[in-house]
Amino acid sequence: MTYRVVQWSTGNVGKWALRGIIDHPDLELAGVWVSNPAKNGRDAGELAGADRPLGIHATTDADQLIAAKPDCVVYTAMADNRLNEAIDDLCLLLRAGINVVASGPVFLSYPEGTVPPELIEPVRQAAIEGGSSLWVNGIDPGWANDWLPLLLSGTCQRIDMIRCSEITDYSTYDNPLVLFDIMGFGTPLDHTPLLLQPGVLSLAWGSVVRQLAAALDVPLDSVVEHHERFPAPEPFTAGGRTIAEGTMAALRFTVSGMIADQPVLVLEHVTRLRPDLAPDWPQPAGTGCYRVEITGEPNYVLDLRLIGGDGDHNTAGVASTAMRLVNAVPAVVDAPPGLLTALDLPLTTGRGLVSVPGRRVANA
Repeated sequence: MTYRVVQWSTGNVGKWALRGIIDHPDLELAGVWVSNPAKNGRDAGELAGADRPLGIHATTDADQLIAAKPDCVVYTAMADNRLNEAIDDLCLLLRAGINVVASGPVFLSYPEGTVPPELIEPVRQAAIEGGSSLWVNGIDPGWANDWLPLLLSGTCQRIDMIRCSEITDYSTYDNPLVLFDIMGFGTPLDHTPLLLQPGVLSLAWGSVVRQLAAALDVPLDSVVEHHERFPAPEPFTAGGRTIAEGTMAALRFTVSGMIADQPVLVLEHVTRLRPDLAPDWPQPAGTGCYRVEITGEPNYVLDLRLIGGDGDHNTAGVASTAMRLVNAVPAVVDAPPGLLTALDLPLTTGRGLVSVPGRRVANA
């Protein structure tokens, strides 16, 4: 069966998702939505960096794409700084009977116990009205801290603690809005950026902790967050900007599911703008990795290194987020209507993507 798919946005993640849709054997590109008027009317092949025009032109007209009645939308528009608008977009698509796989808002990956009902119920109601499904996922929150630790847990005799970490140099991450406005790199240590406002870390990554707890049948008493920052020892350049001496150059945070005063399920991020910063904090395998540590019997440390086709780990992280969504389209379309989580879907594989002579597969 072929599924007709619309790509919604062609930014950092969206351009990778668009490439993935174009080359996926089970998907047919049905349209492309863009927010930038300068992209309106441009060929999808050009926007994807493909080697040929496709005859499908991007549009800023959402109604035109909804009227085309695709089976699914791959929604990768920025949600972190436009939460209400993103939820409105998702409700519009779901109410129209269109299934959606989305990279955000990330708390919808597993909202139970994490998100106020007023943020969830409009989405659920729209899915019910439209008979459609929504699945929010990616690499983190997503596969690196849902199925990856859960697969390891299936070989344990006892689990005392699971820690899922992202340990990465973000200096090549091409998203200034996220780096400087949302995360707060390059700002004074007494400044509180959006990410570090009270409750935001738990809102964004509490879904990870609570989904693991549900999968493993762990009754948590609380979810707590913690962060610490490391200042630049001298001025340097990262992400196209000068990071002034004394401003934030590295960030470490945790969101921990607790039983009494003991952490049992921990989500951790260690983010640097230069490899030598905060030398006492956890170090990655390579230049960036996802790490799963299970303390129990047996003990595990699993490092997943990310390396893009251009050799950059941040390219790999963006591409894997996109393909986590694209490859799940058939399962989400075929799933019962509603707000889905990773626990509701079968194991998603790269079915049909193995390179064989005479068949094109995903662009690198």
